[in-house]
Amino acid sequence: MSDSEPVNFLCLKWGTRYPVTFTNILFASVKRHMHRPFRFVCVTDDASGLAPEIEAWPLPENPNPELMPTWPNIFVKLCLFKDGFCNLQGPTLFFDVDLVIQEDLDCFFEYMPGKNCMIHNWVERRKRLFRAPPPIGNSSCFRFEAGKSNYIYERFLAEMPRALDRRLFTTEQAFMTYAMEEVYWWPQTWVKSFKRTCVPVFPLNHLITPSKPKTKILVFHGLPDPDMALKGFKGKRVHQTVRPCEWILEDWHE
Repeated sequence: MSDSEPVNFLCLKWGTRYPVTFTNILFASVKRHMHRPFRFVCVTDDASGLAPEIEAWPLPENPNPELMPTWPNIFVKLCLFKDGFCNLQGPTLFFDVDLVIQEDLDCFFEYMPGKNCMIHNWVERRKRLFRAPPPIGNSSCFRFEAGKSNYIYERFLAEMPRALDRRLFTTEQAFMTYAMEEVYWWPQTWVKSFKRTCVPVFPLNHLITPSKPKTKILVFHGLPDPDMALKGFKGKRVHQTVRPCEWILEDWHE
């Protein structure tokens, strides 16, 4: 793939949990860390306040209101693979709006070109003691070929009752990994989890500030979000407490 060929970035924003500043910070971060042309598309129910350079597209319609009476939900991500969605073509990198970009991103388009790439999902330390992590991806950051991935969307439509069955697929990302058929994991050093990598184990998390990791992308899955960790976070359980991490602002800004 030529360095002059444009690539795509895609994100989702709906509801009130993440204010528009999260999307604008994500766009500004991509702009700082990309060296080739790109489209930045935000699929949203409210485009107000988005940076002018961000393309706003409406959320897809509910493909099955009978099975999914609440919409949008996390399975919106499976609709992104539909041919023609947002007029996207070619390499497309999806980001959740709550991650923090620390280093250049060009390598995410150079790695395993034409293949589906995801994070190998993290598991808690205690669950890693006696077994390897299951072959399930984390959908915070994945790449696919827009215009050539309709089979993933079609499998979601055809197997929706199974996709929604938590006994078979605990999350949307578990079904996505299955539907992709062939998945390649990002190198572990490229994408790291704030909770699993940075936060000290209990009770040290109450005493020691999480350290900034060497990585390209830092993912804030679950809680805390970056703005919460920045100020300090007290979770419902003692091991979830996080001391204030002012270093987040070094990379998380417009």
